[in-house]
Amino acid sequence: MTVVVKFGSSLVCDGNGRVRRSLLAARAADIAAIAAGGESVCIVSSGAIALGVPLLGLARRPRTTPQLQAASAAGQVQLQLAWEAALRRHGIRVAQVLLSAGDLAERGSYVNVRNALRALLRLGVVPVVNENDATATDEITFGDNDALAAQVAVLLGARLLVLLTEVDGVYSAHPAEPDAQPLASGDAVATASLGKGSALGRGGMESKVAAARLAAGAGIQTVIASGRGEDVVSAITAGEARGTKFTATAPPASAFRLWLRHAKPASGRLVVDEGARQALLAGGGSLLAVGVVECAGSFEPGDAVELAALDGTVLGKGIVSASAEELLARRRGVEAVHRDRLVLYDPAPVK
Repeated sequence: MTVVVKFGSSLVCDGNGRVRRSLLAARAADIAAIAAGGESVCIVSSGAIALGVPLLGLARRPRTTPQLQAASAAGQVQLQLAWEAALRRHGIRVAQVLLSAGDLAERGSYVNVRNALRALLRLGVVPVVNENDATATDEITFGDNDALAAQVAVLLGARLLVLLTEVDGVYSAHPAEPDAQPLASGDAVATASLGKGSALGRGGMESKVAAARLAAGAGIQTVIASGRGEDVVSAITAGEARGTKFTATAPPASAFRLWLRHAKPASGRLVVDEGARQALLAGGGSLLAVGVVECAGSFEPGDAVELAALDGTVLGKGIVSASAEELLARRRGVEAVHRDRLVLYDPAPVK
């Protein structure tokens, strides 16, 4: 089984852009203990940009995309060397894996990434995954490494995702507030006041909760916890109560449907009539063009689209077999989405 552990920028480096070597050493010991118990570990680590900023002589995290890319390119070397040094003390080999959102959006490259990561894990190597910020753009990005960690956990079919942060889980309000209470269960997070990212990174508690819900919805238990202290990750993997736990809310689906639901971006939306809704939800049928009453977006065969009912309820997502133009023409007999190429989102029972 595989455990995916995500480290935020503020855990990996301090405010001056220096590696927190003692923290990495403690978590490396954690990872070694898990590996000794027979489980594989995949790290998702932020910190490249934060480490690269002082290397380039910049006073603060830049705002322009080219400077962010430059900082990432410079800092990524330091980040990988830091993890390599920390894990080498335990006889553990590491590998660097840089991903872009496009690598997971297409089925072929998604499978290639999965095969490469699984090969590394079988060889006893710990992959250190990060977004390829040197080539990512605002239009094609995971948004933050919490989302990337959830995607990697889904891709690997991990049994557990651990999102490590500066605080010991999700609180009902900002931890500095006197009435803030720690929340042990993800079920209680709906009413919490969640914070944005820090000066060092893009993520924040809001992004961690979103990532936790994504992974839990894919059948992966997720814990948001503090990355400081002794035996943090090994205690969580052993079942000890730490931080905020999001219980898996769905049984694992097929690899294809997990990819379609969580990694393939939608290029448009099809609104279907009541008859098509019934066929999809009750009969397990395919969606025909004649059942499409509204078509939004521009897409071609092979793109993903959301499927929605007349009242706007999103029913699921599917890979279209026809272009937007063909579907707008509502040609009888034209198949919009084949039943083997769609995933439904836990719809309400058909009346």
